[in-house]
Amino acid sequence: MSSKRVTWLSLTWVLVFSCLSVELEAQLQVGFYRTSCGLAEFIVKDEVRKGFIRDRGVAPGLVRMHFHDCFVRGCDGSVLFDSTPSNTAEKDSPANNPSLRGFEVIDSAKARLEAVCKGVVSCADIVAFAARDSVEITGGLGYDVPAGRRDGRISLASEASTNLPPPTFTVNQLTQFFSNKGLTQDEMVTLSGAHTIGRSHCSSFSNRLYNFNGTSGQDPTLDPQYAASLKTQCPQGSTNPNLVVPMNPSSPSITDEGYYVDVLRNRGLFTSDQTLLTDTTTATQVRQNAGNPFLWKNKFASAMVKMGQLGVLIGEAGEIRANCRVINS
Repeated sequence: MSSKRVTWLSLTWVLVFSCLSVELEAQLQVGFYRTSCGLAEFIVKDEVRKGFIRDRGVAPGLVRMHFHDCFVRGCDGSVLFDSTPSNTAEKDSPANNPSLRGFEVIDSAKARLEAVCKGVVSCADIVAFAARDSVEITGGLGYDVPAGRRDGRISLASEASTNLPPPTFTVNQLTQFFSNKGLTQDEMVTLSGAHTIGRSHCSSFSNRLYNFNGTSGQDPTLDPQYAASLKTQCPQGSTNPNLVVPMNPSSPSITDEGYYVDVLRNRGLFTSDQTLLTDTTTATQVRQNAGNPFLWKNKFASAMVKMGQLGVLIGEAGEIRANCRVINS
């Protein structure tokens, strides 16, 4: 073999390994802040704990916040931006306002982190850590969160409306929607289990209670007793925008299989919950999750890790915000 060919092959392998090295270095890493801000995850966990003690609704709010962050522009903390006179941010989209909550926990964690590790920990990573801690504090399995996300600089309410699945979606629409984000149908069913904790405003499901599909009745797939209970909590014609009900009445503050048990009893709150029984494959997954809580909790932890890597900014992209609500000046 000629010396020129040896040199060319050697150079080729150097380039291949260099590219692989750059790619590996650019990926999110468990323990990303181990040397740069060793207390980062502890501080976030402590703020979640304090927030949960004040209001148990904080935990489901933070899990939902992570989902809504990742599905719009990727997991870049864009859901945290405040609106300005010239721009309506994601958090003020009808898909997020007034239902998203927990922003004060992120603010508190960020303030403490800036005091000890200025300009190091991203808001996007804080949201990811807080979601994990919220799952754990409500009885779910803890899991390692790969970190190293950087913060985005853009937040548009219009993008939230088009990138978040509404509660009226059918199973086919949900499957396609999650597929577009790189998530499987099984992961869609698994992540739907997040509805085991938290609450919903009546406006998100009242279409199932009154004048369903233009009729005078209610959704026939909804358990009659459950529907009657919901009607007492969400009276027809009410103009009160603050009326809410628990999404999983039997254990609204516990991450458990109760969501799937409710769906099997035709007590899924949203159309997008109950629709999981209309497909043979997803119905089987619902039954499996209801019958094997530990399996679901493991699958949920894995799906959260995968979702947490959607469209992340890494390396020199984006920034590390000093205040999660505004872009760095």
